[in-house]
Amino acid sequence: LTGLPVAGASLLDEPTAAAEAMSLCRRSSKSTSQRFYIDSGVLPQTIAVVRTRAKAVGVSVEVSDLSAGPPGDCFGVLVQYPRIDGAVVDYSNLATRAHDAGALVVAATDLLALTLLRPPGEWGADVAVGSSQRFGVPMWFGGPHAGFMSVRDSLARSLPGRLVGVSVDSAGRPGYRLALQTREQ
Repeated sequence: LTGLPVAGASLLDEPTAAAEAMSLCRRSSKSTSQRFYIDSGVLPQTIAVVRTRAKAVGVSVEVSDLSAGPPGDCFGVLVQYPRIDGAVVDYSNLATRAHDAGALVVAATDLLALTLLRPPGEWGADVAVGSSQRFGVPMWFGGPHAGFMSVRDSLARSLPGRLVGVSVDSAGRPGYRLALQTREQ
């Protein structure tokens, strides 16, 4: 549904997944900026959680209308797709401008809406986050909702929840394995 090939789950909820996505963008972006932009159409609870996480790690968060693209130097941008007012915005130009500046694009999205809308991965999002609650997942499975994050292949190794294991092969040599795992497991 997101148009992105790798996904992880159990990120508590959409706002927490968005905060994790901001951290992923900081680790993976080519930009040296410490600024993260959030579109004014993002849910207020998501903005609040991202701001709280950002403050703890020294990231400057700015909230503004990003319809014309990021207003300045940044390592990432977060948009809501569809926006809080229900508007469906084509963020392709924003994604192109952000990528040209070395920034990554995160789409906080509604999986049910994506059954009808163009997937974020197709218009240029590098990361998609959200909640699967819209599919009726009961509240008691892993937190308030089952949050998810999906990414481009190039960001798979930066997904939160990785496990690196060491084993021994048949010749006695150490072997390393990287696997994705849900956060609470």
